[in-house]
Amino acid sequence: MQTNSSPSSATPSSSLFGGITLAALAALVALPLILPSATLATEIVIFAMAALACNLLLGYTGLLSFGQAIFFGIGAYLSSLVMIHLGAGLIIALVVAALAGAAAAALVGALAIRRTGIYFVMLTLAFTQLAYFIAYTASDWTGGDNGLLDVPRPPLALGGLVIADLEPAVSYYIFVATLFLLLFVAARRIIGSPFGSTLVAIRENPDRAAAVGYDTRQFKILAFTLSGAITGIAGALYAMLLHFAPLSNIELPMSENILIMTIIGGTGSLLGSLLGSTAIVLLGDWLSAIWPRWLMLLGIALIGVVIFMRGGLWGGIEGVVAKLRERRGGPEA
Repeated sequence: MQTNSSPSSATPSSSLFGGITLAALAALVALPLILPSATLATEIVIFAMAALACNLLLGYTGLLSFGQAIFFGIGAYLSSLVMIHLGAGLIIALVVAALAGAAAAALVGALAIRRTGIYFVMLTLAFTQLAYFIAYTASDWTGGDNGLLDVPRPPLALGGLVIADLEPAVSYYIFVATLFLLLFVAARRIIGSPFGSTLVAIRENPDRAAAVGYDTRQFKILAFTLSGAITGIAGALYAMLLHFAPLSNIELPMSENILIMTIIGGTGSLLGSLLGSTAIVLLGDWLSAIWPRWLMLLGIALIGVVIFMRGGLWGGIEGVVAKLRERRGGPEA
């Protein structure tokens, strides 16, 4: 299914380490300072990573996939299993999560993109349900309904040398935020490359992209694979944060949450992924303390953003900046 994102929003600035990247860095530094706990800030950044991966599919390739929970859950389960049963370290666990997420995404992508539009969406929904029931029934490996318990959080070590103990919440946040920033810069590099331009061309008009010689199927599978790898890493980090890999990681609502964060933040904007995850995680945290049926309030808030900010939160910010520049007589953003 194709989405409509403005081409301008899909083009990063010329400098990978300036502008938007500096804004992301500033947000990552500010989050643990303004929030009540580093754990909450870590959860936001982990879901921002998942939303960023989703944005590569939805915002830049035009693929509305409900399969993100598969990659998130597989990353969480497999990284936890290798740490629990094989004593794997942090780096190995993350590599396993990335490879597992990429492999699952390549398989799902190769099968799902055989159809387009609503049929593509339904296929990704069906794969997510299939993955959920496999995880539910394979309780010897996944813990079934109880999830995997006692997931460790190994220290950051290289060659047997411990670089940092990640058990303290602040230390773990710094590690996750650094990893997010590296992936953010890498994603900007990918989007700014000819490969990224081709993805945008496929999003805008897949028939024309195929007509000029691009193998759109291969490009879509590669986009799926990249997205799955990053989502798998996010799933592994989330399991380490909770010391627990729940079954809900691979449920359809997880895919919905990641999609909502992506859309609310702004499709076609990598920084919007961080905005979207911040908004949804904080709204959920605050509203749940006010009213047990807080999902109704969250739904109303989401409706308001969708109606009045068609480009999501990042689109709203861009609109405000453009109006301010217009009032000052400068060029529009």
